Amino acid sequence: MAWWVWMAGGAVVGMAELALPGYIFLGFALGAEAVGIVLALGLALGLAGQIALWAVVSLVAWAGLRALLPHQRGQVKRWTRDINKN
Repeated sequence: MAWWVWMAGGAVVGMAELALPGYIFLGFALGAEAVGIVLALGLALGLAGQIALWAVVSLVAWAGLRALLPHQRGQVKRWTRDINKN
């Protein structure tokens, strides 16, 4: 019966991503949703297993989002060469 807690937690963290964009909370939300789905499918995991699965899926989702969306809005662009020199 803990699957709905993970799903609700994922939804809350997903809403935090809407308020504070940066693709940081989205990875945690995807991890929580994945744990909720696994538990809803009937796979019995203890609390330690649930937290470990959440951490692994969150890390993979975060790394995937960073790879897909490397330049985030508001991020500082660093110039490596002087555009005034030809």
